[in-house]
Amino acid sequence: MFIGDLDKVVSLMLSLSGRLLRVETALDTLDPDSAHHERLPLLEKKRQLMRQLAEAQDLKDHVDRREQAVGRVLSRCLSPEQHRDYSHFVKMKAALLVEQRQLEDKIRLGEEQLRGLRESLGLGLGMGMGMSLGYGHY
Repeated sequence: MFIGDLDKVVSLMLSLSGRLLRVETALDTLDPDSAHHERLPLLEKKRQLMRQLAEAQDLKDHVDRREQAVGRVLSRCLSPEQHRDYSHFVKMKAALLVEQRQLEDKIRLGEEQLRGLRESLGLGLGMGMGMSLGYGHY
């Protein structure tokens, strides 16, 4: 149960952090003179995400305390080598979740860039020329 909760909390924090980053990026790209009605919903979304991220951090702190409690119990039940393996697994689980999210973000960005490149090739070169260059099947 602890590992499942760790997975969920880390995923939640990564999701909220990503959403917050996108909102902050949208705010940064707005023209400083842009209308108040454009900025206000983004600022409210940012406040909401910051609150949710703080709540998720509280959950993470609770999961960390559970990790320590589970570790203490397991230290009495497992050999030192098994306990080291368990501790390594827990640390790697969170690290791999972060790495997985980063890779998914890179894939998503690459797909967006590829889509943009395809569109620019289609618009800039004309579909006939893009096809003759072997790009048509993408």
